Amino acid sequence: MSNSQAPRSREAGKALDRWLRQYAPLVRLPVTLTAGLGLATGFLIILQAWLLARIVDAVAIRGQTLDGVAPLLGFLLGVFALRALFAVFSESAAFAIAARIKRHLRSMLYARVEALGPAWTRTQRSGDLANTLVDGIESLEKYYALYLPQSALAALIPLSILVFVFPADWVSGLIMVLTAPLIPAFMILIGKGAERLNQRQWRRLARMSAHFLDMIEGLTTLKLFNASRAEAEVIARISDQYRRSTMAVLRIAFLSSLALEFLATLSIAMVAVFIGFRLLYGDIHYLPGFFVLLLAPEFYLPLRNMGTQYHARMEAIGAAERMVELMEAKPPAPTSEDAAQSLMAASISLSFERVTFGYPGGAPVLQALDFELNAGERVALVGPSGAGKTTVLQLVLGFLRPDTGIIRINGSALDTLDPEDWLRHLAWVPQRPTLFHGSVIDNIRLGHTAADAQAIREAARRAHADDFIARLPQAYDTMLGDRGQGLSGGQLQRIALARAFLKDAPLLILDEPTASLDPESERLITDAVERLAEGRTVLTVAHRLETVRRADRILVLDGGRVVESGAHAQLVAADGLYARLCNAYRGEAA
Repeated sequence: MSNSQAPRSREAGKALDRWLRQYAPLVRLPVTLTAGLGLATGFLIILQAWLLARIVDAVAIRGQTLDGVAPLLGFLLGVFALRALFAVFSESAAFAIAARIKRHLRSMLYARVEALGPAWTRTQRSGDLANTLVDGIESLEKYYALYLPQSALAALIPLSILVFVFPADWVSGLIMVLTAPLIPAFMILIGKGAERLNQRQWRRLARMSAHFLDMIEGLTTLKLFNASRAEAEVIARISDQYRRSTMAVLRIAFLSSLALEFLATLSIAMVAVFIGFRLLYGDIHYLPGFFVLLLAPEFYLPLRNMGTQYHARMEAIGAAERMVELMEAKPPAPTSEDAAQSLMAASISLSFERVTFGYPGGAPVLQALDFELNAGERVALVGPSGAGKTTVLQLVLGFLRPDTGIIRINGSALDTLDPEDWLRHLAWVPQRPTLFHGSVIDNIRLGHTAADAQAIREAARRAHADDFIARLPQAYDTMLGDRGQGLSGGQLQRIALARAFLKDAPLLILDEPTASLDPESERLITDAVERLAEGRTVLTVAHRLETVRRADRILVLDGGRVVESGAHAQLVAADGLYARLCNAYRGEAA
């Protein structure tokens, strides 16, 4: 790493540490409790050392019997019991810290992903996001549960011990004061390299997780194209890079532990040698000398523990890098400050007024787009690939925001409406619906969680889904795998239609629900869509032109603009782009 890169890396590490510390107030009480219990344990250690020194001095030097020191032995056993009790309470407090901070950060990051929306997540790798939200959050546990309390104890306990050491033996106290700063100094010095290596290790772990998930999801394609072996070699190469990064981190950790243990042991040995010589020459009595000797290891123990937990800080900083990037990503927030209007309407009208939109780094997809969708009207969007049909749907759903222009809902600008309230007024049936791991009834109830079993069954019946659901092993209680494993494409689509029936929203958005289906499934779904469209405003993106004949109006998009508008027969007679698309579609069908 060059000299210019090193300061940047250190500054980035400090910034990440500040980001982590800003959430410390969420666990201030359990952290304070853990530190308090640790400090109380420190005072018990001092008392334990004093009692043990008194007992050994009384028996070995003064010749007392065990009966004579029985009260001291009783006190010593009590100290042992209190230390054990405090250790249990401390572990409970540390668990509370970990549970609270993980729950908060995971909820916060998930809310940010949700706010960024599907348009943003399509540009990300699922494995990377999953690694950040799962393993990344888990790696922060030791930072809050162990590192933060230990950073306080590393100062408080040695200072408390010095208060008792100096009156007993000022020479030993001076040795401790002079040698103690060496441990954190070496810890920070070695930690500079560990910080950079931990960040690199987490980046490689995220890359490996993302690549591995991509391979699992595309395993069928890889097998069909005989590319699974080559992909396995890529995974092996990425895994080996991660292994080397991990070993580099471990080498730094072992070097750090070796240095800290060596300094602590050497310092304790110096205290022991000085006490031994001074006892030999009669400069110090046995009781205070033995007392200080017992406290010497305990004086350096919090500093050594701090060195161990410093690696938890390094690991947390490495994991936090991706979290900070996620939190800094800008969601498509409404431009209006009062975007909280509720839409109380039984019907929906929609209009695009000179809407322009382009993805970052690309040419505009929509250019001054104008069209209206009246309440109760069925409008279909058609056009060649790349014309902007899917982008229009994403804008209507609120997942994207126009660069310029206004989208109006019942006359109100979309960016002044409460997003959650707006989504309650629409139902969406995509080309490839997503079903989640769970029962059939839970998947249908997704848009209306309070619906009872009778309403769910009625929605499934209207979507032509009740018959095949009844034949499943546990009917509506049948558990489905991820993405609806075990169901055909037509069955998945009918469950998605059942969701829309159950939601009963005034605006229906369809993204070619009959694509890639067999004739029987297409017939059933077309019939269900006709029922669902009755009395609603419908916006359909059509890829198969046979499905748009029943639309009240067809909008033909090309180059991000509406180039034709009208009914099917009118557009065919006009012999424009729509007619050419129809001829091409009939040729493909033939």
